[in-house]
Formats: sequence, C-alpha cells, structure tokens
Amino acid sequence: MNPHRPGPPHGVPWVPPSETEQRLYEAVLRGDFTEQIRVLAGAELFVLAPRAEVDAEPDSIYWRHQQTPRGLLVRPVLTRGMLPPWHPDWVFHRITLRWAAEATWRDPRALLAVNGGTPGELLLPTTPEHRAGWLRAYGEREHGWDDRFVALRHGPLHGPLAFGLACGAHLAFVNGVPWNDVGSAYRSYTEDLEALRDAWGVTDPAGWRKELDALLDGRNSPPEPDFALRVREELRAGRGAVPSADEWRETAAGHAQDLGASPASVRHVEELVRRIVRYEARFRADGLLPPEGRVRRTVAYDYGRAVNLARWGLSARFCTPPEAEQAIVHAGALARSAYGSWQEYSAGYALGRVLRFDGEEYGRFHEGNVAAHRGLTEYEGSPWRNIPWR
Repeated sequence: MNPHRPGPPHGVPWVPPSETEQRLYEAVLRGDFTEQIRVLAGAELFVLAPRAEVDAEPDSIYWRHQQTPRGLLVRPVLTRGMLPPWHPDWVFHRITLRWAAEATWRDPRALLAVNGGTPGELLLPTTPEHRAGWLRAYGEREHGWDDRFVALRHGPLHGPLAFGLACGAHLAFVNGVPWNDVGSAYRSYTEDLEALRDAWGVTDPAGWRKELDALLDGRNSPPEPDFALRVREELRAGRGAVPSADEWRETAAGHAQDLGASPASVRHVEELVRRIVRYEARFRADGLLPPEGRVRRTVAYDYGRAVNLARWGLSARFCTPPEAEQAIVHAGALARSAYGSWQEYSAGYALGRVLRFDGEEYGRFHEGNVAAHRGLTEYEGSPWRNIPWR
C-alpha cells in the first residue's frame, strides 16, 4: 500500500491540507531547520502498520526502515493531514517527536522522513546530536494535542456531512483532532480500540452498532433531564412566561408522581431541577447561554457523541466510511430538528454532559464545554460561523 496522498496535478500549486502542514511546508521552503523541528514537536505523527500485525501485538510498534527511489534509508512518518484514505487492512500508530528521538537508531545513515514522497517532504538527519535537539524542542513545545481547533482543508466544509461533523465538534475540539475528518484515524487504531472497550464496552462491530443506535435514538443519556425540561416548556407555553424555579420543581415532581414514580425518583426529579437551575446560572455567567437563556433539551449530548462514536468506529475498523458518514449525516439531521441554532445546540450538549459527569464540580467537563463553545462560536474559521443552522 502506498501510504502517501498523491501530489497535485502538474502545474497546480500544492495546498497544504492543514495548518501543521502549511507551517512545515513553509519552513522547508525557507530552509528553517529550527522551525521545522518546532512544528514537529507539537504535531501528531503517525506510523503506518498492517492491521493484522497490530492486532497480534497491540503494545508493539514496528517502525521499519525503507529505501527511497533515490536510495536513501529512511524511517517514515506522516502528519495527520497527509494520512492516506481509509483502508480496512492498514492502520496507524500515533507517536510524538520525543518517541522518535528515543527510538533505537542503529544505522547512522538513516533519516527521518516526514511526509516522504509528497510536495511537503522533509528529511532529517538522526545523529545523537540531532535527536537531542528534537527532545529539547519537544520539552519546549507550546501545547500538546488537546484543546485545539483543527480542520483539514480537504475535509468536508459544506453540506450535510459537514453539518453532522460540526455537531460533533465539541469532542473533536477537546480531543485536539480535526472536526471535519472522516478518515484513517481519529486518535490512532489502538487508542480508539481501547477507548471503545473501556468507556463503551464495545469490542466488535455489533456492539458499536448497538451503542450508536442508542445514541441516535436519544436512549444513552438518562431520560430525567429532558423530562424536567419538557415540563418547564409546557408550563411556559401554557402561561406565556417562564415559570419560577419553585413552580417548575413542584410541577415536575407532581407530574412524576402522577406517572407512578417512586418517592426516591420524585426526590431525584426535584433535585435535578435545582441542579439545572444552578448550571444554567453558571452557563449564563460563562457565556454558554444569553442573559435570559435556558436549555430546552439535552439530547444534543447523545447526538454529538454519536458523531464521534461513528468516527471512533471507523478508526477501529468496526465500520466502513459509508456507514460512518451515513450515521454522521443522520445525527446532524436529528440535531437540526431538535434545536434552532448552534448556540441552542451547544447549551443542550453542555448541560447533558455536566449532568452526566460533572457532579457540580465545575471541573474539566464544564471547562471543556466552555472552551469548545467559545472556540466554536468565536473563531472565524469555525464551522459554526460558516455552516448555517437552517
């Protein structure tokens, strides 16, 4: 398998697929070795591997030497934007420049080939002195992979697939992966297999499909938050004004009791209303809601995770690209029917997430929501600024 994307047609300028490749390409053209290493120190690097080999030894990375057409001995790596199209039998390990520096380099002739065979190819010597410089640059890097807004120029930017992917952009932002990539790797093959197994109990295509269907049906998250929020909306519609917190709480508890809920469940609904009131106040203070805003539904949390579960399943080879894309487009259509704007969707996603995991600590789950919301609503290159909700 050729691990490289083809170069541009003859006479057509090459457009680097993302900011990382853009910076690296410019540094190569300038001959700026320091900047080349600085970019690589903060970049994701990937090593191609046969899937059967990785399945047999998931904890091992066999990083083999190759000989280029020019007779050079190299060890190849790719940056994310240069990953080839998805293939069922070829997967990728994700490594860092530090890992590459600390690997065993027995042959002094060997070079590190970054995006070899492409217009942005970079060949680096691997002497102990050079690798010591890699380690210094890695230690001085500005940031890791997380909490970054990333996009691929060759990924979907408009249309139903892009809209669906944008509905999963919260998690893409938090995980530091491109929001608009339906490709060879989310993080890496082994990382995504482990995440699906440990966080979702998913170990095969059937399990992945079951969890995906539950998310698309809005059955993964507990039903009580949307029950409580629906009661408030019904009160508002009937009275022409948003009810007070006390009226809302008492009505929700009474309605739950009328439906046959146990005393413990009724108390849970009452406390849930109190928690939602407090979270909404914090959301207003942090800009996730306007001054008089409120959340109407939390099902956005299931839809946003469905988009990412589709991408994880693709990376884990539990599905094919058409299956993943179909699920992503479906999630986007469901989100569009449930909410009226990106801001409403974001607030619904945020509330669903913190009610599930934050426990009113206002810790990393809430902070991740705020960072993603601000990036997606304020950054001029955000899909939410360029893809209309309606």
